[in-house]
Amino acid sequence: MHSTSHHTLSNLLKPKLKPQTKQTLFSLPFSSSSSSSSSPLTIPSQTLLTNPFPIFVHPQSYYINLLISHSKQCILNLAHHPFDEMPRRSQTSQTCKTLHARMLRLGLRLSGKLGSALVDLYSKSGDLGHARIAVDRLEERDGSAWSSVLSGRSVWGSSEEVVGDFRSIRCSNGRPDQFGLAVVLSACARLDALNYGRAVHCDVVKDGFGSSSFCEGALVDMYSKCDRIADARKVFDGITHPDTISWTNMIAGYVRVAMCSEALELFFRMEKNGGVPDQVTYVTVISACVSSGKLDDAKSLFTRMNSPNTVAYNAIISGYTQNGLEDDALGFYKEMRRKGLRPTRSTLGSVLSAAANLTALDGGRQIHSEAIRFGLDSNVYVGSALINMYAKCSLIGDARKLFYFLDDKNIVTWNAMLNGLVQNERPEQAIELFLGMRQLEVETDEFTLVSLFGLCASLESSDFGRQLHCAVIKSNLRSNLYIGNAVLDMYAKCGELNDAKAQFELIQNKDGVSWNAFIVGLVRNEEEEEALRMFKKMRLDAVAPDEVSLASVISACSNLQAIEAGKQIQCLSIKFSLSSNQFVGSSLIDFYSKLGEMGAAEKVYLRMHERSVVTMNALTAGYVQNNNQSAAFNVFRQIQANELDPSSVTFASILPACTGPFGSIMGKQVHCRTLKSGLLYNDTFLGVSLLGMYLKSKMIEDANELFAEMPHTNSLVLWTAIISGHAQNGCSDEALSLFWKMRSCNVRSDEAAFASVLGACADLASITDGKEVHSLIIKSGFASYGTASSALVDMYSKCGDVHSSFKVFENMENKEDIISWNSMIVGLAKNGYAPEALTMFQKMRESNIEPDDVTFLGVLTACAHAGLVTEGRHFFDSMTEIYRIAPRLDHYACMVDLLSRVGHLKEAQDFIEGSPFEPDSVIWATFLAACRTHNDEIRGKIAAEKLAELEPTNSSTYILLSNLYASSGNWSGAKMVREAMRERGVRKSPGCSWITVGNKTSLFLAGDKFHPDSVIIYEILSDLIGVMKQHEHVNELLLLDEGLG
Repeated sequence: MHSTSHHTLSNLLKPKLKPQTKQTLFSLPFSSSSSSSSSPLTIPSQTLLTNPFPIFVHPQSYYINLLISHSKQCILNLAHHPFDEMPRRSQTSQTCKTLHARMLRLGLRLSGKLGSALVDLYSKSGDLGHARIAVDRLEERDGSAWSSVLSGRSVWGSSEEVVGDFRSIRCSNGRPDQFGLAVVLSACARLDALNYGRAVHCDVVKDGFGSSSFCEGALVDMYSKCDRIADARKVFDGITHPDTISWTNMIAGYVRVAMCSEALELFFRMEKNGGVPDQVTYVTVISACVSSGKLDDAKSLFTRMNSPNTVAYNAIISGYTQNGLEDDALGFYKEMRRKGLRPTRSTLGSVLSAAANLTALDGGRQIHSEAIRFGLDSNVYVGSALINMYAKCSLIGDARKLFYFLDDKNIVTWNAMLNGLVQNERPEQAIELFLGMRQLEVETDEFTLVSLFGLCASLESSDFGRQLHCAVIKSNLRSNLYIGNAVLDMYAKCGELNDAKAQFELIQNKDGVSWNAFIVGLVRNEEEEEALRMFKKMRLDAVAPDEVSLASVISACSNLQAIEAGKQIQCLSIKFSLSSNQFVGSSLIDFYSKLGEMGAAEKVYLRMHERSVVTMNALTAGYVQNNNQSAAFNVFRQIQANELDPSSVTFASILPACTGPFGSIMGKQVHCRTLKSGLLYNDTFLGVSLLGMYLKSKMIEDANELFAEMPHTNSLVLWTAIISGHAQNGCSDEALSLFWKMRSCNVRSDEAAFASVLGACADLASITDGKEVHSLIIKSGFASYGTASSALVDMYSKCGDVHSSFKVFENMENKEDIISWNSMIVGLAKNGYAPEALTMFQKMRESNIEPDDVTFLGVLTACAHAGLVTEGRHFFDSMTEIYRIAPRLDHYACMVDLLSRVGHLKEAQDFIEGSPFEPDSVIWATFLAACRTHNDEIRGKIAAEKLAELEPTNSSTYILLSNLYASSGNWSGAKMVREAMRERGVRKSPGCSWITVGNKTSLFLAGDKFHPDSVIIYEILSDLIGVMKQHEHVNELLLLDEGLG
């Protein structure tokens, strides 16, 4: 055989070799040791291909070593460059073909190790077609060749192709060795092909590989991934000496089916039996601890690892993030970076999720910079996490920039951007993005639909929601629980409770989220009793309550003032160990605060294990509601002392306590704190609270400055707050001016804004502006809204246009609101239409509308204007006897006015003295005016003295008494009043009148010398006074008024 090989080789190489090369080539004889050697050569490939035999060895052994060397290089390339192997694959495949050609030219037989090595290199280079051809031409096909083909198909093909190749091999009577069978079992595991895996298991046993560690580990893995954990355990228990892979596969199987306790038990048994866990084992067990919430055990195992790798850090970081311990997760990431480990996309995804949940913008930006540094910022997975982080930190603009920066976007990226827009209340942009998805034909998944239903809920657009619901039904997705709950939540938040109930009944496998969505929706829509009924039904269905359901039903009890039910639910929260939860605890604090039981609220607070900003906010709001400002300020100081970051709700809770001369000082300090925190310019709700504080403290200029500094010039809520505040402070001119300025800024008005500006028009008696606002209300579609219609009725009534007021009232579609009836009754009464006001009251009663205290103010005013004493007494008595309404001081004032107008001054005086309230200046002024009308000096003097005690600097008291004396001819008494005014430094407030000509309003004040036309005005006034002095009785009064002025 050796001589034949000599001749064949010399004949092939003769033309190509120089004589001295030939002599050197055959200087060493062949030996059996060189032929059997399997050690790889380390000669460069280029040299080997151009000069095959630099050192003389046996050709077969030489090519075996050369093929093995290239196979090992393939493995190294795949390990270091798993995602960019195409150029290397092509080069290695070409090298293999060249070697194959030389082997054929040399006449080497493709058998034994040489054939197997050739098939193995073809397989590892990804050239599976030539690998199969090489197998077919092998003189002897052993199991290793078939295993090489299967191994190559596993690397470069799919699991289905591995199974297909195995079938083909078995049909041709081929039998892979233990390694090939392990590869097929792994493919069956990935495909969840249990039956085929069992068939392969039979082959393993028949071929005598049952005790092979490779097959044992693969069988455990296959049964585990097919969710046959019992079969996996049988195989595992049959292994005499399990290796690390078998232990790890069995532990991973338990983790897969959520049997985390069994996984931990097996791990400890492994250590007890002398097994040595590797990195994969540790990561698997750490994942088991994380899944079962045993984070301390996970951390303990992690610290036991020698030099944990990136995968281990990924497991612990992801586990802590998923369990809400984001700070610890970020701490592990910092430790990982200090050790010089490079993060992967999984690492960055987890830490970005942690930063997003913490709204830790600075930390998120640092992680973003690291993603750029490692070239991972354009990765789809990392990019989606970055979008989510910026969106949750309320930087939706940065999130959008990132979204459009990414070249490759998958459905996760689109969902992250869509959900971010919904969370940041950008409905128009969210709709635009969804339309973009449709145009690009991006397939939506359940997460897309959930975000869209959330968008419908935020817009309260049930029509759009119904369209999406129809699309869900057509797509056969209505059985998806995740989507079903989103549909339910959408209908509930849109106020469509009938549809919400129908959807709730359609959900077959209701979970806690289903019950919570319906209960929260009922409470949100003021159906508290139904919410409590559904909660009881949930308990009967053996669904355990969580913090969401408990907090919701406690809020329902607060609104219903259901004390006993609230206490029972508190007991239930203790039973389920949720009473110290911040959401449940905050609801309980709110519940007791609204009942005025701050002692019980404090007990709830003190029993909470962790006092967060949320619970302290609830306690602060409770103290404010119960007028305990000092305690509220103490809690606010405690938040700062505990180094907690106050939220916008914190500031909004304490600001209502910052009113009055002293409270406003504290309010300004809180304002400074909001500026320091950076929350003010990103939170409209906080801006409204600050505006309210300044306006309630009558600090109009400060409110105007704050409003001018706010960046949200397009915020309707802010505009409404500043307009309403000016109107309530009597600055109706400024309120009206601000309204028109808002319109010029293209900010669309809502019902509240219209109601506020109509109040200003009513205060100014500006019917022209009122009619313009009325036209805008009709144009904006708010004409049928109750609040806007009631404000219109009130405005027209106060402007004296009762006909228009009644017309608006008659055109109202819904008259079930007491406010509209009150506006009409009071308007008729104040304009002298007493019979019509009483008739309107009778119609209201016929419509089954229960009157309130405001209604009776209107009715009593009508009786006073019409002098209906008997009817007035009847209505006043019926308040307590029939309607159980306690009369206020205003109602007593109306009765005094009624009795005084008809001259029953003694009865009016007795009524005042018998009142349970201390009479105020309005009652005494009304009584004094009646005394002047009926020339009762004695009672008038008593009323004037009482009025002077209450308002010593009010000039109207002295003027009324002076006029009383003058009308009865008591000029000495009138003179005494004038002297008393001068001694006390009381001056008569100048009268004011105005007239509007075109778009110009001219204001006139008595004694005003700064009017641009004052010279002409005083000339005309002098002429008029001359005419008036010709009448003697008028002359005396004029002289008296001049003295009082």
